[in-house]
Formats: sequence, structure tokens, C-alpha cells
Amino acid sequence: MSKYELAVVVNAQIDDEARTAVVDNCKALVERFGGTIADVEEWGKKKLAYEIQKMNEGFYYFIHFEAEGSAIAEIESRMRIMDNVIRYLCVKQDEA
Repeated sequence: MSKYELAVVVNAQIDDEARTAVVDNCKALVERFGGTIADVEEWGKKKLAYEIQKMNEGFYYFIHFEAEGSAIAEIESRMRIMDNVIRYLCVKQDEA
């Protein structure tokens, strides 16, 4: 199993409960495909580099986890259609 980092930018215009539900759905998605979550970093509300869907701000979350390489495609395909997720990026971390 390899280590990965999933960066998620969540819509800043939703309330705290909905934002927590989005992050919980992301974590559940990782676990559903055999991943184990190491930790979740919340960076809070940040200004976006450019306007996305008429929004200038988003909440940033970084989910560190271990999973098989085949699970990443499944996770990304489901992240693509999640409501209130503005952007996401999953990268493999170095083993060093």
C-alpha cells in the first residue's frame, strides 16, 4: 500500500454542518475502497487563486491515507461528482 494525500477544496458558502458532512463523505469514500486514513488537516477558509463557479473562497482540507493504487481511480471518479467540492487533487507521497 502506498501513501497518498487528497486535497479537497469545499464550497465556503455552505454551513459548518454541511461542510463537515462533505469531509466525512470524502473520508468514507477512501475507507470504502480499502484505504486507511492517517490524519485530516483543516487549513480553513482561503482565497482562491482564481474565481471558480462564481466563488472566490473555499475551505481547504488535506486527507492523508494509505491505499492500493487501483483504489485511486475509483475515489477520483466519485469525487468528481460530489456536491460542494469545488476542486480536488490526489497525489502519491514520496516514501522517503
